[in-house]
Amino acid sequence: MPRLTKIYTKKGDAGSTSLGGRQRVPKDNHRVQAYGTVDELNSHIGLALAFDVGEKLAAPLSEIQNTLFHLGSDLCFLEEDKKQYNIPELESRHVEKLEKLMDELSEKTGPLENFILPGGTKAAAQLHVARCVCRRAEREVISVSREEKVGKYVIAYLNRLSDALFVMARFENHEKGVDEPLWDSYK
Repeated sequence: MPRLTKIYTKKGDAGSTSLGGRQRVPKDNHRVQAYGTVDELNSHIGLALAFDVGEKLAAPLSEIQNTLFHLGSDLCFLEEDKKQYNIPELESRHVEKLEKLMDELSEKTGPLENFILPGGTKAAAQLHVARCVCRRAEREVISVSREEKVGKYVIAYLNRLSDALFVMARFENHEKGVDEPLWDSYK
């Protein structure tokens, strides 16, 4: 567990940062952008929790935040450094847990019969924002994966998570009795 005695180091003032294995890279490096977006996603999920998301979603969202820290550290280390540093990696069980959660929540909300617009409760709207950030993180990780290896389940997890955030937003509106804003294709 890292122990930070000082938050600032001044090492990044010239526009570079260190990966987990201590390699210096530019701050706009694809890998750094990807795990930075995962961090942004985690913050948006924290905001959804602060908007008093329902009890049924609070525990899974907190667990997802923790898993996103694993995912961020997975991205922060090059594949060849992971064993040396004993980095927690995502596994198929993380992806399967999201699928199970979506199936459970979808039983309550019912099938999607029309495209919906992001909105409803504050928490639901914030979950939609998190979904969009998650999609961006997924795209950025795919860009990284074209140049170098990433963890085996990182892309699949982000893909499922964006779907799960969509389902959670629907569930949040359903539980709070708020109608989903529907897309009117005729306007």
